This record gives sequence, structure tokens and C-alpha cells, in this order.
Amino acid sequence: MTPPKKPRPAISQADYQRLSEFRYLIRRFLEFSQLQANEAGLTPRQHQALLAIKGYPGGGPVAVGDLAERLRIRHHSAVELVNRLGEAGLVTRDQDKADHRRVLLQLTPLADDRLADLSAAHLDELSRIEPMLRRLLFRQQPS
Repeated sequence: MTPPKKPRPAISQADYQRLSEFRYLIRRFLEFSQLQANEAGLTPRQHQALLAIKGYPGGGPVAVGDLAERLRIRHHSAVELVNRLGEAGLVTRDQDKADHRRVLLQLTPLADDRLADLSAAHLDELSRIEPMLRRLLFRQQPS
């Protein structure tokens, strides 16, 4: 037996337009990000992985399973990604001293340098689109 459907709020044309504009800005940002990663000699997934490791909440050590969760991929896919990052000289692996089953990831100086350049470009792009995002998120009218 299917549970009864929750009543949904009325959706206005303005709501559809806001959602459409939001998706458009996300796609533009992702396209920008992909191009930047490629220019830095990385795949978008590699860039995402480096950022996930460097920006891990609390700044603590990142295990392969943590990376898989942050990227929303399967563990074996994260292992393959880490293998490629290791081969490219971007990540090192160390066994967790407290739990020898866990492998902890750390960025190399090369990865830190590439990520810093990419992050500066991304922060600049975010500051450029921030007014549009604020307007959409807070339902403000264009000025």
C-alpha cells in the first residue's frame, strides 16, 4: 500500500524561473571548474578529490572511505582515483597508526600548489556570481 502523498505548496512561475536560473548558474560554474581543472593538467574528478582532501571538515586526516563519501562515489572508485593521483605525484598514502586497515591521504607540495591556483580562480569566479546567487536564494528582485 502506497502512503498518501503529501500536499505540495503552490509553485509560481517566479519559482520555476528561480530554480531554472539557479541550475543555470550551477552548470556555468561547473563548466568553468572543468575548464580550469583541465588547464591545470587535472581531470575535474582529480580536482574535486584534491579539494575534498584539503578542505576536509576539521582538517583531520582523510581516509579513502572519507574521500568516497565526500565525492559520493563507491569505495573502489575512490581507490582507483587515489591510485591515479598517487601515480601523478599528487597524493601520498600512509597507514593509520591507530587502525592499520585505514589508509590516510595527504596532498603533496605539487598538489598543494595546483590546488591553490585552482582555488584562487574558483573563489574569484564565486565572488563574480555571488550577487546573482544571493538574489536567487533570498528571493530578491534584480537591481
